[in-house]
Amino acid sequence: MELNLANGGKAVSVSDAVFARPFNETLVHQIVTAYLAGARAGTKAQKNRAAVSGGGKKPWRQKGTGRARAGTIRSPIWSGGGVTFAAVPRDHAQKVNRKMYRAGMSAIVSELVRQDRFSVIGELSLDGRSTKGLVKALSEAGCEAKGLLVVDEVDDRLGYSANNIVGFDVVAVTDLDPVTLVGADKVIMTENALAALEGWLA
Repeated sequence: MELNLANGGKAVSVSDAVFARPFNETLVHQIVTAYLAGARAGTKAQKNRAAVSGGGKKPWRQKGTGRARAGTIRSPIWSGGGVTFAAVPRDHAQKVNRKMYRAGMSAIVSELVRQDRFSVIGELSLDGRSTKGLVKALSEAGCEAKGLLVVDEVDDRLGYSANNIVGFDVVAVTDLDPVTLVGADKVIMTENALAALEGWLA
């Protein structure tokens, strides 16, 4: 298939396997969930009766006191004792095969193309750190400074120029993830980034 440049320039030929793949909601949900799960810190921790300091001595003898038998003052039913089912640090990562991940990313990109939320532009050239300059460059390329701009590499000038634009983000194609793609109202991609994305997902 072919994708037209946003400013009406020459069409770019791309792979149907990447940009015309049927949408698989189950697969997309799986890779998005796995990505979010992998971002969890998993550092929650509590102390069980073994980890709480103290309690090494039996508080009173086993029999003859009229009180319930007790072996430690750090029992979970005592004030200051350990937690019964204490939380421990854990890894929330979910395994997703590389082939599945690439297929899910292709399904998201293909759906963006079908919904006319995907635009291709030529390479952006900025003289310096200038928000106004970036807006002008995008306008000349046939796009507004809204949504997500995907480039092959985010340099210092582009990163700083995009900081002050509300509702507009810039990301390198190597840092692209399913959550960012799904949450973008519109995706603008340069030709070099498009070629890199196709090479990665094909």
